[in-house]
Amino acid sequence: MKRVIMVSAVALLVGAALTSPVQAQPQGQETEYVVLYKEGATGGRQAVEAAGGVVLKENTAVGLATVRTGRADFAAALAKDGAIEGVAGNRVIGQAPPLAKATGTARRTDAVEKEGREAGGARGTAGKPRPDAEPLAELQWDMKQIHATADGSYRYDQGSRGVTVAILDTGVDGTHPDIAPNFNAALSRNFTTDIPADANGAPVDGPCEAEADRSCEDAANVDENGHGTHVASSIGSPINRLGIAGVAPKVTLVNLRAGQDSGYFFLQPSVDALTFAGDHGIDVVNMSYYIDPWLFNCTDNPADSPENRAEQGVIIKATQRALDYAHRRGVTLVAAAGNQGADFTKTFVDTTSPDFASEPGEAPYSRTVPPSCVHLPGEGNHVIAVSALGISKRKSYFSTFGNGYIDVSAPGGDVYDTPANTRDVTKATLSAYPEQLARENGELNPDGTPNVDYVVRDCRGTTCAYYQYLQGTSMASPRTAGVAALIVSRYGHRDPRHGGKTLAPAIVEKVLKGTATKTPCPTPPAFTYTRHLPNGTTVTATHLCEGNRGGNGFYGAGLVDALRAVR
Repeated sequence: MKRVIMVSAVALLVGAALTSPVQAQPQGQETEYVVLYKEGATGGRQAVEAAGGVVLKENTAVGLATVRTGRADFAAALAKDGAIEGVAGNRVIGQAPPLAKATGTARRTDAVEKEGREAGGARGTAGKPRPDAEPLAELQWDMKQIHATADGSYRYDQGSRGVTVAILDTGVDGTHPDIAPNFNAALSRNFTTDIPADANGAPVDGPCEAEADRSCEDAANVDENGHGTHVASSIGSPINRLGIAGVAPKVTLVNLRAGQDSGYFFLQPSVDALTFAGDHGIDVVNMSYYIDPWLFNCTDNPADSPENRAEQGVIIKATQRALDYAHRRGVTLVAAAGNQGADFTKTFVDTTSPDFASEPGEAPYSRTVPPSCVHLPGEGNHVIAVSALGISKRKSYFSTFGNGYIDVSAPGGDVYDTPANTRDVTKATLSAYPEQLARENGELNPDGTPNVDYVVRDCRGTTCAYYQYLQGTSMASPRTAGVAALIVSRYGHRDPRHGGKTLAPAIVEKVLKGTATKTPCPTPPAFTYTRHLPNGTTVTATHLCEGNRGGNGFYGAGLVDALRAVR
C-alpha cells in the first residue's frame, strides 16, 4: 500500500512556510513569492495585498498565488494572518541578465535519458512490417511487450476520440505529422513562462524569441525540449501509414505544458495544469517528471535550513491539493517513478537538491532522506507510479523501485539490456521528435537524413517525420497512460459535463492493475546489473526486489497489457 501523505508538490522556485519566515530581501528590491492560502479560509488575496504584494497569478481552486512585492518583511507580515497557510520565496526580480545576453540554454537533461540517446549501437533497421502495421512497427519492441500491436489491442480497441489524454511536460509539437491528427490545439495550454537565467546568472531557457513583445510565452503547440513530444507520441500517435503508432492511436492528445524548455518543472504551472485538467474533462494525465527544485520534499530534515524545510512543506501541500482536485473530477493520474535506481521506501542520500538557484549562491548539498520524505508527484495520493522495464522485461538498471511505491510497470527502455551488457541504443524506446530540434542539434544531413543512430526518419510521399530513441521511467509512464486511456475508451460512459467519455479513476486503476501481467521478483531477488560502458569501464549495481508475484517493488501489480485491458 502506497503510504498516504497529507501534502503534495510540484515546483517553481519555492521558499518558506510561515512557521519560519522567508529570509528578508533588501527593502525596495522586488521579489516573487508563492503564497498558499489556508484551505477553506477566505481573504487570502486581500491579506497578500494588505501586506504589500501584487498578485501575478492566482489559482483559486487550490488557493495558490504567485506574488511580487518590494516589501522586505512581506513574509513576516503574512505570517500574522489566519488566511495564509504558507509562503515560499520564488526569485528576486532583476537577477536575470537582459534577454539579449541570455544566449545559451542549460537544458536539465536527465543523465539516464541522455545516455539513451547518445551514439552507440547499430542504427535501427525497421525490417518489413506486416501489411496492417505502421512502417516502423518492427522497431517498437516496447509495444510488442504490452501487446499494443496490429494483431493485439489494435484489433479490438484503438481508443476513442471522446477520451482526452493530457501531457504535462515540456510541451508537445502539435505540428509533428505523427501527432497532428490527434492533437487538440483548442484545448491545449501553456502554463509556463520562459526563464532566461537563474539567480546565479546561469542560462536556463535561453532568450525569449517566441514573441515580438518578448513575453516569453511559447505557443501551446511548441516543444523546444523534445521530451513532451516523445511522451505524447508514445501515448497516441495515430495509425496513418507513417512512422509509429502509440498505445491508443485514436485518443485525443492535449498539451498542458507545465515544464520549462530547460526541463525544469515548477509549482505554479504544475498546479495550474492539474486544476485545468479537472475543470475541462481530461480523462488521463501523464506526469513524466518530478517537481523542482527538490528531488524529495521533507518538512523536518535536520540537514535543511528552516527556510528550506518550510519551502518543501508549501510544495507538498499545494501539490496534493491539486492532485486531489483533479482526481475528484475524474482525472486518472499517472507518473514516472524516477530514474535514480534507488528503493524509495528506504533511506536515500540526495546530492542533487535544490537543483535550481532561486537565490544568488544557492547550490545543491548532500542530505540523508528518510522514507517519510516524498518524491512528487510520483508519491502523491491517487497517483499511479510506474517503473521501467527493458526489452527482456527485467527492471531497467536506472528505474526507481520500492515495494508499496511502484503500482505497475511498463517498457521504458534499457540500452544495456543486451546479452553482453554492452550499450545498444535500439533497446531504448522510439517515439516522435520535433524536426526543428533535430536540425538545431546538428543531427540531420543536408538532405534531411539522420547522421546519428538515435534518430530515425520515415516518409510518406513528401511528408517526412522524425523519431528519437529515449529511455527512462518517463517513457514507461506514457505507455501506462495509454493503456489507461484504452480502459476509459472501452468501459467509460458519457460525460454529462464535458461530452466524450469518462470513467472513475479508481475503476481505471483497478482494471489497469487487474489486467497487468503478474511478474515475480527475479531469483535471487537481489539482482545485479552489469554495464560495460563505451569508455571501457564496467559498472555494477545490485537492487533488492521485495514482495511477491501479486505485488512487489520492481513490477508493482505487474506489467501493463493493452490487449488484456480491452478484452
